[in-house]
Amino acid sequence: MLWNAARDMVRDGDLAPAAYLDAARRHLPVEPDPALVAGVLRFARMPVADHFLPATERHAALGTLTALSRDILRHTEGATDSAAASLRLTAVRAFVDNATSPEGIQDWLDDGSVPGGPALDPELRWRILARLATLGALTPDRIDAEQSRDPSATGSEGAARCRAALPDPAAKEAAWQSLFTTDADAAPSNYLFTALATGFWAPEQHDLLRPYVARFFTDAVTLATHRGPALAEAAGRYAFPASFVDEETLRLGHACLATDAPTPALRRRLTDQLDDLARALRIRSGQTSAASSGRTADA
Repeated sequence: MLWNAARDMVRDGDLAPAAYLDAARRHLPVEPDPALVAGVLRFARMPVADHFLPATERHAALGTLTALSRDILRHTEGATDSAAASLRLTAVRAFVDNATSPEGIQDWLDDGSVPGGPALDPELRWRILARLATLGALTPDRIDAEQSRDPSATGSEGAARCRAALPDPAAKEAAWQSLFTTDADAAPSNYLFTALATGFWAPEQHDLLRPYVARFFTDAVTLATHRGPALAEAAGRYAFPASFVDEETLRLGHACLATDAPTPALRRRLTDQLDDLARALRIRSGQTSAASSGRTADA
């Protein structure tokens, strides 16, 4: 109840996102409920770190989350019960997703396991590889080699996500063309579409990705028209530029909705995304106002 109340307070602008992170940092390492830990960590990363905090504070927030994850790993080291194993797996995933450098996760990948467990299964290996790709610490050759090692559907999706995550203009353009092609023979499956889209929009790569924000609102409409409601929903959910929390993205989105072009499935998803974007802008604006008031009072 307390964590849910704190989450709602953040969303309503009644609790600063940084205060939520502080509470998680202090209390979550000794929380025994794996589902609760997973839920708090998910909310703390996105939307708190990625959307609600000012972009200049994101790197520090990720550092807080990796430190928190490391504390959970230390707290559960040596435990053998199923709850501890679940907590460790949740902490490993969070540590990987929030890593701000290859240090640590590269060692896990090289060793094939996390010290004290767990061993890396294909899902964890691809998770680490995707983060390394986002950080610019992975080469296309390494992705190809890993896909040869894992020729399963999981491997295909993991490789697609990694290639889309590379901070390289050619890789981004190739991923975009694959995402928004209207050629049914060349189009990715729904699963591959999701993998490409989740790898593409990395907040760490804003300068590289900015030109694609406006392109989304034209290309998604074309895709939805040609490929039907399932892809329209996926495009609106996963390929939306949610990490660009600014007035221009909101303006482009509302301009798109003001036309008759979006299909019903895309329109529904865009409406939800723009509502979330407006909420993030209000929360950021409230923090800026509070900081300004604090400086005035100090003066």
